[in-house]
Parts: sequence; C-alpha cells; structure tokens
Amino acid sequence: VQLQAFGGGLVQTGGSLRLSCAASGRLFSNYKMGWFRQAPGKEREFVAALSWSGGYTYYSDSVKGRFTVSRDNADNTVYLQVNSLKPEDTAVYYCAAGRMVISAIRRGHQYIYWGQGTQVTVSS
Repeated sequence: VQLQAFGGGLVQTGGSLRLSCAASGRLFSNYKMGWFRQAPGKEREFVAALSWSGGYTYYSDSVKGRFTVSRDNADNTVYLQVNSLKPEDTAVYYCAAGRMVISAIRRGHQYIYWGQGTQVTVSS
C-alpha cells in the first residue's frame, strides 16, 4: 500500500481544512487508518484513526470535537476534516495504514505504511 497525503495549507486561527490520504494498492479496506502529526522540535503524536469499515473512530483529546476522520473504501481515500484550527495544530500531518489490534490503534509504531506528510500551518 502506498499513501499520499495532501490538502494542507496556511490558514488563520479558527479556519478549516480537509486533508486527504489517497491509497494505492489492493486490500485498502483491510487496513485500519490513522493520522499523526509532528510539529518542529516535538515528537510525532497520534491525532485520529478509524477501523477498516470506518464504523469506529478514535481521537486524541486535543482534537476531539474539532477534527473528524472518515474513509471511502470505494475510492481508497481517508479524510481528516480539521475545524476550529489553533496555532498549536501547526504540524506536518501524516496518514498511515496498519493491521494492529484496536487497542494499539493510537501507537504509531504499529502502523506499516506511511504517507509523505502534508504541512498545516495555522497563523494567530
């Protein structure tokens, strides 16, 4: 599976973006998908994830209520709608795919495939 994330950009505080992650390869629907981010000088952190069907979603406390993750298995795409953006959301956002158990879905090292990242910058 190859992943390509796009949709980032420069927005003002309170703005919105829709990040997309296009997957190539077969059996995309077999993978759990996650979004992570890494800000300059900080470690990579979990943002959101969802099950293979999209029926179960998971969020970090810092984005819950502002971000929404979804997927379209027919189109091999995962989305991250990011609303009410804050300057602290500034980071490179990565999508990832894995087959871990649900209890490990927030653990980055459990993911097998990673996209190249898309920059989100929120100005104050």
